[in-house]
Amino acid sequence: MVDLLLIVPIAGLAAFVFAAYLTRDVLSRDKGTPKMQEIAAAIQEGARAFMKRQYTAIAILAAVFAVIFAVALGVTQSWVTGLKTAGAFALGATFSAASGYIGMHIAIRANLRSAASSLRSFGEALRVAFRGGAVSGFAIVAMSLLGVTFLYFTYAAVTPVVDYAGVPKFQACMASFNNDTAVCTARMHQDDVILSIVGFGFGASLVALFAQLGGGIYTKAADVGADLVGKVEAGIPEDDPRNPAVIADLVGDNVGDCAGRGADLFESTAAENIGAMILGVALYPFFGLNGVLFPLVARAFGILASIVGVAAVKAKEDERPMTALNRGYAITTVLAIAFFGIAAYFMLQPNRVSPVDPRTNTALPPPSDLTWFYFFLAGIVGMVTSFLFVWITQYYTEARYRPVKEIAQASETGAATNIISGFSVGLEATALPAIVISAAVLLSYYLGELSGLRVFLPIPGTTGEYIALGGGLYGTAIATMGMLATAAYILAMDTFGPIVDNAAGIVEMSGQSESARSKMDKLDAAGNTTKALTKGYAVGSAALAAFLLFSAYLEAVGLVRVDLADPKVFVGAFLGVTLVFLFSALAIRAVGRAAWAIIKDVRAQFREKPGIMAGTDKPDYGRTVDLATRGALREMIAPGVLAVLGPVAVGIILRAESLAAFLMIGTIAGVILALVFNTGGGAWDNAKKHIEASGKKGTPLHKAAVVGDTVGDPFKDTAGPSLHILVKLLSTITLVLAPLFI
Repeated sequence: MVDLLLIVPIAGLAAFVFAAYLTRDVLSRDKGTPKMQEIAAAIQEGARAFMKRQYTAIAILAAVFAVIFAVALGVTQSWVTGLKTAGAFALGATFSAASGYIGMHIAIRANLRSAASSLRSFGEALRVAFRGGAVSGFAIVAMSLLGVTFLYFTYAAVTPVVDYAGVPKFQACMASFNNDTAVCTARMHQDDVILSIVGFGFGASLVALFAQLGGGIYTKAADVGADLVGKVEAGIPEDDPRNPAVIADLVGDNVGDCAGRGADLFESTAAENIGAMILGVALYPFFGLNGVLFPLVARAFGILASIVGVAAVKAKEDERPMTALNRGYAITTVLAIAFFGIAAYFMLQPNRVSPVDPRTNTALPPPSDLTWFYFFLAGIVGMVTSFLFVWITQYYTEARYRPVKEIAQASETGAATNIISGFSVGLEATALPAIVISAAVLLSYYLGELSGLRVFLPIPGTTGEYIALGGGLYGTAIATMGMLATAAYILAMDTFGPIVDNAAGIVEMSGQSESARSKMDKLDAAGNTTKALTKGYAVGSAALAAFLLFSAYLEAVGLVRVDLADPKVFVGAFLGVTLVFLFSALAIRAVGRAAWAIIKDVRAQFREKPGIMAGTDKPDYGRTVDLATRGALREMIAPGVLAVLGPVAVGIILRAESLAAFLMIGTIAGVILALVFNTGGGAWDNAKKHIEASGKKGTPLHKAAVVGDTVGDPFKDTAGPSLHILVKLLSTITLVLAPLFI
């Protein structure tokens, strides 16, 4: 068999080299006029100041949690386990923080170059912005891949092989596979290794949650404050330099949409990769190490496919931006499918062993000869799911389709009907994604079951009783890996959004030509769509990941099923839904509180300096930036701490099965509510831009749409993205601390 593991470091290195090439290309571009450079410098200064203060606060919180969890696991398990988990947690947290910083670092430079390019060419402006976003995408995905790989091989080398003779899982393996001591010992050793690196995903999730919360609160508080006082009250255009909150708004695009989403997708890829590896361990007797390492190889091939797709993105001057971006995405997807098939063929052809059913002591048939093909199809299911999520999100958030047009039309009768219409679109937008997720889980599970793989796990609290586990769960894990195959390209599209948003602001504030403004407005509208579709993609991957991480949790705590008829278990489920809604309430309220302070400040500056509106006096941008920073960092603490302590409290008080219900139902509620927030907010935003593009800025119709947009702002950029992380944080924290709840 061909050893494909070398693809992992090759792809990781290729991603960094390609990111360096793109960085050089972007930074070599023209930086525009002195006025444009002055505005960009103010954005860079504000973004750096916020990130420094935010990450200092996050580092303190992460250190406290790392010590608490290390001590808890050290006391209940062993100090070696506690220290290894804390080490993995620290590495995941560090890489997640670095991912957020990388996303912001290039964005605050690419925005200026894209703005300057719009003075010459629409196609060049798009290409510069997209390549700037791709730097973040490749660096983050490569860090996730290489981080998990490094941790796996390091812990595999230092984790001792012990005598597992008295362990029920080992006994079940021996009974099923003809007392093959070597295979069953290796399987148990892999179990120890993989469970010890789960802390990597937890550390990444924790930092991502606080980064997204802080950045999301900052960006939307500034956005709401700038829109309500500037557009609605003062009647000045978006990104008008007379608005004291405009620099804070542009800074927010970077710290929320770039840094926050970078950390978000880093933890997504890390947690989902580890979850798939856990399920691969269960099938060790059939695949050996290949089943454990396949997720790494599949993602490495996805990076190579994304490099080709990004390099192919070019736009004609009269072309819609999404046409060019979708073309690159299609190329990436086709290549990813081909590479996935190669990886499945060489790594997922099982050993022709016939397991024994220990319940009846009868031999079972060997696995199917088409096992690799069934799992390949499961991977395609994941890629198709990704494509459908992108398409569905575009339908609900692009101005040329019914939902956005309906919201724009509803604005004719005022803000109230705009809000009613937008909220109904958000609710409607849950149906198709839910159907797609359901179909993906069922189809990938069915394809996995067709493989004929069978292993047996002991039922806790019994002697000699077992439950059969087929290839179905691994099929869902493979589908998740298929969905993640295009993660680098998706992240490039996501970071493209805030880059062009900033670039449009720089063009507006520096007083450039109407032609340049028109080009950037077109890119800005496309950027809203790419940000929305990336959030849809993140929700879809979170749903699939949560299912496989939930399955891993059940195995870790020794549960076969969850009985909702048990009052304690029902209460756990009830509390899981409650956590999701309370968390969302705190996140949205935080934006309202921070925005209130900014609105007061902007009004005060207009009163204190009457010359601002006449253009004879300059606003104090720094004062508003500092106010937004302090408000965001203060308000992010409560929802973040709730997300961490909530599941721990339920697990300690109500124990493992109740926590399983908490995790299961909370995840479902979180996914659905995130879809409402993300899609509804994106549709509101583009309805406003649709009205602006029709030449109706400043009219009552436009003001109604602005109010709707401000309602959607904390939905789509604070609560919604934070919920993606919350559902995976619930899974990783319960998996890391599973021994405490048994």
